[in-house]
Amino acid sequence: MDLNVELAPAEVWVRALIIAGSTFAAFLGMRAVGRLVSHRWSGGDEVSMRAMPARLLDHTSIWVPALLSLWAGSLAFDLRSEAETALQAVAVLAAILQVALWGTDLVAFWAERYRARSTAEGAAATASTIFAVRFVATITLWALLLLLALDNVGIEVTTLVAGLGIGGIAVALAAQSVLGDLFASLAIVIDQPFVEGDFIVTGDIRGTVEKVGVKTTRIRSLDGEQLVIPNNDLVSSRIHNYKRMEERRILFTIGVEYGTTAEQMELAPRLIREAIEAQDGVRFDRVHFRAFGDFSLNIEAVYFVLSPDYAVFMQIHQAVNMQILRTFRDAGIAFAFPTQTVHVMREAAIEAP
Repeated sequence: MDLNVELAPAEVWVRALIIAGSTFAAFLGMRAVGRLVSHRWSGGDEVSMRAMPARLLDHTSIWVPALLSLWAGSLAFDLRSEAETALQAVAVLAAILQVALWGTDLVAFWAERYRARSTAEGAAATASTIFAVRFVATITLWALLLLLALDNVGIEVTTLVAGLGIGGIAVALAAQSVLGDLFASLAIVIDQPFVEGDFIVTGDIRGTVEKVGVKTTRIRSLDGEQLVIPNNDLVSSRIHNYKRMEERRILFTIGVEYGTTAEQMELAPRLIREAIEAQDGVRFDRVHFRAFGDFSLNIEAVYFVLSPDYAVFMQIHQAVNMQILRTFRDAGIAFAFPTQTVHVMREAAIEAP
């Protein structure tokens, strides 16, 4: 291609070299200053948002600004329209390439930041799912930028986009179940209804989450076996996450016999309250003579154990029960149990005439 630059005067060449050199030098200076400021601003935290500008500058290819500088220098020449269009296309392709590199690094930065933050919060995100999200986002970014680059060089991409759309629909229909579990995995990672190490209950399944994968989640049940559940089933079900409990609420009822006196019924709630408040790590809520049952006078009590640990809850509740048992026996208050009274009526004997 004839660029009409062989006959250009010497001053035009000098001007072009000055423009290209100053543009390239300005880029190098701005990158050096930006990296220095950003590194100091981030304080050494590689996953901080303040570190993102320095990271992008570190991953800026030297060839892209070099090509852009040469294009800027070519503006000093009086080029033909074809040559000018070709140089502009090269500059745009270089810019698209740099955007692709920056986008890839931003996706990697998000993945590293998300994993670091979830680990710091005690909710370690699964590496396989984050890798899947990163891979899909990177492929999508490069595919879009590739279509943009092809369109920029004059290639008709409408037919290609239509073909990709039809192919994508066919693949989506063929892999509907897999894609459903994949998106469910993304929902679990982003929303975090549970993470690895949480004890959850869903339906008749109880166990500890061992791994959240791209398609399935593995749960270690209380009986010891490993349960493999599709992610889509978990997302569409109700999940009880006991790992995130801050405290446990305990409601229990004690029934005493109907032969209990009114004075003893006034004493019983006080004894229950004293038994609860005698324990460490609890918060008393209430205790009342609640109802007349079928065979007992029912007393209802509520308190909170200030620990989510089930073993701690059982130890405290056992101590409460033992103290109630001792104090009730000392006070002569008898616990009720199911009883039934049968009244037998006998007819008077009829004397024979």
